[in-house]
Amino acid sequence: MAMLATVSEAGFEPRIGRSVSLDHAAELLGVSRRTIYNRIREGRLQTIRTIGGSQRVLIDSMTETREHDVDLARAENPGATVARRSTL
Repeated sequence: MAMLATVSEAGFEPRIGRSVSLDHAAELLGVSRRTIYNRIREGRLQTIRTIGGSQRVLIDSMTETREHDVDLARAENPGATVARRSTL
Protein backbone atom coordinates (compact mmCIF):
# COMPACT_ATOMS: atom_id res chain seq x y z
CA MET A 1 0.00 0.00 0.00
CA ALA A 2 1.15 3.50 -0.73
CA MET A 3 1.11 6.40 1.68
CA LEU A 4 -0.98 9.12 0.11
CA ALA A 5 -2.34 12.44 1.26
CA THR A 6 -5.66 14.19 1.17
CA VAL A 7 -6.10 17.93 1.45
CA SER A 8 -8.10 19.28 4.34
CA GLU A 9 -8.59 22.77 5.71
CA ALA A 10 -5.65 22.19 8.04
CA GLY A 11 -3.33 21.03 5.24
CA PHE A 12 -2.26 17.52 4.25
CA GLU A 13 -3.46 14.46 6.13
CA PRO A 14 -1.83 11.06 5.51
CA ARG A 15 -4.18 8.44 4.13
CA ILE A 16 -3.49 4.83 3.27
CA GLY A 17 -5.44 3.22 0.45
CA ARG A 18 -5.05 1.19 -2.69
CA SER A 19 -5.23 3.36 -5.76
CA VAL A 20 -4.36 3.40 -9.44
CA SER A 21 -3.54 6.07 -11.98
CA LEU A 22 -6.37 7.54 -14.03
CA ASP A 23 -5.07 5.76 -17.14
CA HIS A 24 -4.96 2.41 -15.33
CA ALA A 25 -8.48 2.98 -13.94
CA ALA A 26 -9.73 3.64 -17.48
CA GLU A 27 -8.07 0.44 -18.70
CA LEU A 28 -9.47 -1.66 -15.85
CA LEU A 29 -13.00 -0.32 -16.31
CA GLY A 30 -12.84 -0.52 -20.10
CA VAL A 31 -13.64 3.16 -20.58
CA SER A 32 -11.85 6.25 -21.84
CA ARG A 33 -9.82 8.65 -19.72
CA ARG A 34 -12.51 11.28 -20.38
CA THR A 35 -15.13 8.92 -18.87
CA ILE A 36 -12.94 8.59 -15.76
CA TYR A 37 -12.88 12.40 -15.41
CA ASN A 38 -16.67 12.52 -15.89
CA ARG A 39 -17.24 9.86 -13.23
CA ILE A 40 -14.95 11.73 -10.83
CA ARG A 41 -16.91 14.94 -11.43
CA GLU A 42 -20.22 13.07 -10.93
CA GLY A 43 -18.94 11.61 -7.66
CA ARG A 44 -19.03 8.05 -8.96
CA LEU A 45 -15.26 7.62 -8.50
CA GLN A 46 -13.31 8.77 -5.48
CA THR A 47 -9.78 10.09 -5.86
CA ILE A 48 -6.88 11.16 -3.72
CA ARG A 49 -3.87 13.30 -4.43
CA THR A 50 -0.36 12.14 -3.77
CA ILE A 51 2.04 14.41 -1.96
CA GLY A 52 3.51 15.15 -5.41
CA GLY A 53 0.11 16.34 -6.64
CA SER A 54 -0.89 13.41 -8.86
CA GLN A 55 -4.54 12.36 -8.80
CA ARG A 56 -5.23 8.66 -8.26
CA VAL A 57 -8.48 6.68 -8.25
CA LEU A 58 -9.32 4.62 -5.16
CA ILE A 59 -9.84 0.98 -6.10
CA ASP A 60 -12.76 0.63 -3.68
CA SER A 61 -14.69 3.30 -5.60
CA MET A 62 -13.94 1.50 -8.88
CA THR A 63 -15.48 -1.70 -7.50
CA GLU A 64 -18.63 0.19 -6.49
CA THR A 65 -18.79 1.88 -9.91
CA ARG A 66 -18.41 -1.44 -11.72
CA GLU A 67 -21.21 -3.02 -9.66
CA HIS A 68 -23.43 0.02 -10.35
CA ASP A 69 -22.77 -0.25 -14.09
CA VAL A 70 -23.64 -3.97 -14.11
CA ASP A 71 -26.87 -3.26 -12.22
CA LEU A 72 -27.78 -0.53 -14.76
CA ALA A 73 -27.10 -2.85 -17.68
CA ARG A 74 -29.32 -5.52 -16.14
CA ALA A 75 -32.11 -3.00 -15.51
CA GLU A 76 -31.97 -1.76 -19.11
CA ASN A 77 -32.05 -5.28 -20.56
CA PRO A 78 -33.29 -7.80 -17.98
CA GLY A 79 -32.94 -10.85 -20.24
CA ALA A 80 -29.36 -10.18 -21.32
CA THR A 81 -26.27 -11.70 -19.83
CA VAL A 82 -23.86 -9.06 -18.57
CA ALA A 83 -20.19 -9.86 -18.98
CA ARG A 84 -18.01 -8.97 -16.02
CA ARG A 85 -14.29 -8.35 -16.06
CA SER A 86 -12.05 -10.02 -13.54
CA THR A 87 -12.03 -8.55 -10.06
CA LEU A 88 -9.34 -6.11 -9.00
